Amino acid sequence: MKRTLSLLAAAGAMVVALTQLSAASAATAALSSVDTAEIATSYDYLTDNFYKKVDPQVVLDSIRAQLLSAMRTAGVKHADLPALRASTAAAVNVREIDREVEDAASESKAKFTPHELTYVALDGMMKSVNDRYTVFMTPKDFAGLNQGLDGGDFGGTGIVIQIDDKTKYVSVENVVPDGPADKAGIAQDDLITSIDGVSTKGMSLGQASGKLRGKEGTKVILTIQRDSAALPASITITRAKIHQLSVYQKMLPGKIGYVALTVFGRDTGDELNAALTRLQHEGARALVLDLRDNGGGYLEAAVAVSSKFIPSGPIVSVESRASNITTLDADDTAIAPLPLVVLVNGYTASASEITSGAIQDSSVGTIIGTKTFGKGVVQTIIPLPDHSAIKVTTARYLTPRNRDINHLGITPDILVIENKHPQFGKPAKDEQLTRAIQYLDDKLARLSQENGV
Repeated sequence: MKRTLSLLAAAGAMVVALTQLSAASAATAALSSVDTAEIATSYDYLTDNFYKKVDPQVVLDSIRAQLLSAMRTAGVKHADLPALRASTAAAVNVREIDREVEDAASESKAKFTPHELTYVALDGMMKSVNDRYTVFMTPKDFAGLNQGLDGGDFGGTGIVIQIDDKTKYVSVENVVPDGPADKAGIAQDDLITSIDGVSTKGMSLGQASGKLRGKEGTKVILTIQRDSAALPASITITRAKIHQLSVYQKMLPGKIGYVALTVFGRDTGDELNAALTRLQHEGARALVLDLRDNGGGYLEAAVAVSSKFIPSGPIVSVESRASNITTLDADDTAIAPLPLVVLVNGYTASASEITSGAIQDSSVGTIIGTKTFGKGVVQTIIPLPDHSAIKVTTARYLTPRNRDINHLGITPDILVIENKHPQFGKPAKDEQLTRAIQYLDDKLARLSQENGV
């Protein structure tokens, strides 16, 4: 199974693609106002707000080393730059960085523009603190981060698909609530045997997804097969604008509601509320919150998600470099309590660990799976004028019981090793989920006995 972490969870250092940088034709070595603004903003924010004390000399040395590395890699003969000496005045250091970048541009001649070397300098600046989560992001990187966290809109049917192992047809894993497919009556586990008359047997997910997507207002004809009910031979769906969801839900046997979060985005709290409301209306007696492979996202989203299960009290405390501690409490939006299991693994990180740690410390749910990633620090993103950005670790966080889980992770209440090639959300092929269901079934049985039912 392909494992990925969101950029906030485990962002790697930016790799400057030197061979792809455009060759400027005798461009001037002077920095633009945008370049100087980005250097000043980034330097000031890093040195003032990084969660540990920053040595300005180390920052300047790292910038020089990064510029020299870029120049030599690009074939600049005898590349050399003057050593920089840090001052106690930030403005003086910023001017030194500006001059160093201009010198690098002059010496590189047509191989780099000053703007390209500004990016190299910013990359070196962020690398100076030796923190894997503090990075410079190009406009493309930054746009990708936003897309990953906030989803995107596209024309489609509102169907999340997978390949049915038995039939090899495309099947419906989930439907977007109130989307075109939902309104047409398509449901989880339906088989889509053809799309516009073309059999889906043997199709890849990419091929099927491409056929389901299309311009808003256009139509697509699906042939649906369902064991439990007779359906028309074909259903015509009009595509509409679909927002990519971060929350998916379904009902498991025994009226156990299953909710999986892919990321903690801006809309995740609202999406979770809608998913839980839907499951409650369907009669859910217990819940599984699946945070496996969820690399995190926004701190505010972690508080919103945790607040659905924790009625009151602290969710997380955030401690800055100056040892200022801010405690964020539950926001009074909790649902009626139900037996709860949270599934975690080694790729559960950042905001996911805030939520699982808060639930564990508040004793409102049971954590099942394997130890989490161990990312107990918080990043702040600073957009720059040309749509690039820096991401800086500005604080560490503590669970409600003041646990620092950075590099340690959260140990589950019940350890269950992941089976080979699991299919998350399918009990027959997901041993951790199977154990969660067994645990909840047992708990529901005990509660029934205690209540004399």
